[in-house]
Amino acid sequence: MKGDYLIVHKKILPVYYEKVLEARNLLESGAERDVSAAARAVGISRSTYYKYKDYIYSPDGGEMGRKAVISMMLSHEIGVLSTALNRLSAMGISVLTITQSLPIRDVASVIMTLDVSQMSAGIEEVVAALGRISGVENVTLVAIE
Repeated sequence: MKGDYLIVHKKILPVYYEKVLEARNLLESGAERDVSAAARAVGISRSTYYKYKDYIYSPDGGEMGRKAVISMMLSHEIGVLSTALNRLSAMGISVLTITQSLPIRDVASVIMTLDVSQMSAGIEEVVAALGRISGVENVTLVAIE
């Protein structure tokens, strides 16, 4: 995951990236009730909105970098989830929600929503640190805002 993110000036990007942010702001503020109306209001297609909505963030947004969703596959062994939670805590991350499935073939799916506003490392480092824990089979960053 290292190297998946870039910081670029919006001047070199296609204008529809910024319009995706505008559409998201219209939806979040309640100015528009659905994606079709928000996309139409800013002059992009619904497909453009859906294609980029989870990948474009404005650094001046008050909530930028405050929440992340991580999906993990954990071996059904005592202490694996506890170790992951302790590692997150040590990195300054608070867990907001946890959803865990029943283990199937000794592997359980865990999805966590995290408050990353106080984290002491980059999100790539967090994912890598979780992936190094014995019993963590897979870690995926699902979303960050």
